[in-house]
Amino acid sequence: MDLGSLLTQTSTEITDLAILIIRVFIGSCFVVHGMGKLGIVGTGTMEGFVEWLESMNIPMAPVQARMAMLSEIIGGTAIVFGLMTRPACLLLIGTMMVAARLGHKGCGYLITNDPPGAEYVVNLAAICLVIVLLGPGAYSLDHMFFLS
Repeated sequence: MDLGSLLTQTSTEITDLAILIIRVFIGSCFVVHGMGKLGIVGTGTMEGFVEWLESMNIPMAPVQARMAMLSEIIGGTAIVFGLMTRPACLLLIGTMMVAARLGHKGCGYLITNDPPGAEYVVNLAAICLVIVLLGPGAYSLDHMFFLS
């Protein structure tokens, strides 16, 4: 195999495997973050998240907090299994853009800023956009239910 082929060629099977890997990791990341808002993992709680939103004068903070948590848990789970993958990714892109515009407003880009910038949520949204563009791949429930 020549260097050009080594650096540029792929196959459908490898692409489908790559999509599965990114779906499992990014979907799990969203689920864990949603569970963190419930106090199941980490040190966060729903009450603390609501208070943080209220401190930024976010309207209807209790509703907004629960919507964010549900979008992360339900959307993340859907992405992991590849079920309704594109709608789940679009939902999470919206959630992350709200987080970037409101939760990280005025904090810059870098997550290492104090307070943390929007780097993390922007990158999560970008990964979801890539999944929207590529689709769920062959190793997904979408493929099993809708293409079989």
